[in-house]
Amino acid sequence: MRPLPLADPRIVAVGDNVVDCYTADGVMYPGGNCVNVSVYAAREGVETSYIGAVAEDAAGDLLRSALRAENVDTTRLRIEDGSTAYCRIGLIDGDRVFLNSGKGVSLFTPSEADLDVIAGYDALHVGDSSFLDAHVPDFARRTRVSYDFSIRTQPEFWHPLVSHCFLATFSGGDLDEAQVDDLIAGALAGGARWVLVTRGSRGAVLTDGAQRASSTPVPTQVVDTLGAGDTLTARALIGLLRGEDLGTLMAAASASAAVTCTQFGAFGYGAPIDITETSPRTDDLLTEGELR
Repeated sequence: MRPLPLADPRIVAVGDNVVDCYTADGVMYPGGNCVNVSVYAAREGVETSYIGAVAEDAAGDLLRSALRAENVDTTRLRIEDGSTAYCRIGLIDGDRVFLNSGKGVSLFTPSEADLDVIAGYDALHVGDSSFLDAHVPDFARRTRVSYDFSIRTQPEFWHPLVSHCFLATFSGGDLDEAQVDDLIAGALAGGARWVLVTRGSRGAVLTDGAQRASSTPVPTQVVDTLGAGDTLTARALIGLLRGEDLGTLMAAASASAAVTCTQFGAFGYGAPIDITETSPRTDDLLTEGELR
């Protein structure tokens, strides 16, 4: 593992992918936390790779072509029999809501060859949507781990993993300031090197306990907020690997997130919806905060 800071960090994202299907428009977009982070990092000029699994179908083709167009290495991207993961997104009273989803072939087990590749990167990004928690200790033995806990802010979710994290990210839009501070203190005490809490319109906080920086959203013409949090995560991870000043880092992260909000989907590449609905499936309506 190369010592920090690094002028040329290399990042690998391992895990989830999905096509986000906007039912009202009939359009699907490539996405998923790990895919998004790999693309946003590549857009910042960082060498990135994505390890995951898609099917040989229209949705899988869209994901593969978008990743390659964004200069993300897909050498370890599996193509499996079955269907590519999807989620349907609708509108209720003007708010985006998660309608249903299917994981398809996106759930996979990293191989020894994957682990060998991972060891050649300066950081690995993974998250709760990847269902790879059992492998996080193996990842951490090979490189620095960035883990997105999303809205799983309760200790029972993060405590078993946080000691392996170089960067632990949480979506804390529903937390008040005292709750954010308690979450940060707990995660740092549990062993996280850095903690990032995104808070929607209230901006984000990044700290290691000794240093702390906050950001506020950059005013922009918002088209779609999908992927904004993943943009913050990617840019924060890059800045930490580079050893950037925290204030500068967070300002840059907010600016990048603002750009993400100016287009539909997490990073564009819309295509007509063409999916195969398969199990497992979730039909509970969830809030926008649970969307990637």
